[in-house]
Amino acid sequence: MNKSPGRGPRSLSRALVAAAAATLAVLTVASCSVDGGSDSGGDKPVIRVGYQTFPSGDLIVKNSGWLEDELPDYTIKWTKFDSGADVNTAFVAGELDFGALGSSPVARGLSDPLRIDYKVAWILDVAGDNEALVARNGTGIAKVEDLRGKKVATAFASTAHYSLLAALDRAGLSAADVQLIDLQPQASLAAWQRGDIDAVYTWLPTLDEVRANGTTLITSRELADAGKPTLDLAVVAGGFAADHPDVVDVWRRAQARALTTIADDPDAAAKAVAAEAGITPDEARSQLKQAVFLSPDQVASAQWLGVDAAPGALANNLHSAAQFLADQKQIPSAPDLADFQDALYVTGLPGAVEQ
Repeated sequence: MNKSPGRGPRSLSRALVAAAAATLAVLTVASCSVDGGSDSGGDKPVIRVGYQTFPSGDLIVKNSGWLEDELPDYTIKWTKFDSGADVNTAFVAGELDFGALGSSPVARGLSDPLRIDYKVAWILDVAGDNEALVARNGTGIAKVEDLRGKKVATAFASTAHYSLLAALDRAGLSAADVQLIDLQPQASLAAWQRGDIDAVYTWLPTLDEVRANGTTLITSRELADAGKPTLDLAVVAGGFAADHPDVVDVWRRAQARALTTIADDPDAAAKAVAAEAGITPDEARSQLKQAVFLSPDQVASAQWLGVDAAPGALANNLHSAAQFLADQKQIPSAPDLADFQDALYVTGLPGAVEQ
């Protein structure tokens, strides 16, 4: 599944819109629910939260039931997703109020042709060794340059996809120089085990499984040091944030509590993550150590998300990611920096993270 680098912005835009429309149709058929279940919360309004199983404070919030405790007048509906591209599709379909996804899918979501109306409300983690490009043992691949002509899998439109393109570019290769295959983490693991692919750029917990029979070529931590940092972010639908800022504040306090738990009580954090990810506490503890978790005060700072009326430097990161995606012909063009600044939800910060 080679991605042609020669497609122009107009044809690329039509293709992306068509793909989004096709997926939206599937979601609509599925009873207007991304997981096929009912959105009914009885007499209570429903808050719809999309999550992924990479180790993060989001899993701690879910496992601990903090939102349910703090928002008893609402029904909290948690829906699992496999990648940021799927989260974006659910927002396009109007199926989510909150969602967890990588910085590259967010940059894509805020750009044409999607232009999703959501706001970045939290930083879950900064990618470190928890995302990486791994070559399967026996392929003879020892460095990124050896990937020319090889079958390389990643989840398209994910942060891993962005990092893979950055790694190839850094090695003097392009997407056209490899056989790029679009696979979600579990599908890539199955293809890996069958010997159908030579390398994969993926994230935890799948990453640990391929590392057991592979060679790490480069990590997202190394790419960050080379000027291509990636993050896991949490977003809130623009309309929901405008109508329910009090709920967003409660949700952010829960996320801040989770970051504090990771820092101050790693055993409790590992236990919660393990229960949600289906791994052992020891595995969860190891995986949590591979990401970079900011403190709540760092999240609500000029260097990252920002403070009330002053969007932080995260906007520059997202703008840079969009520019790179445009250069790689993944999106038609990058929006202005001001668009990304407007997309940072800093209302009430830092007060909203005080515990």
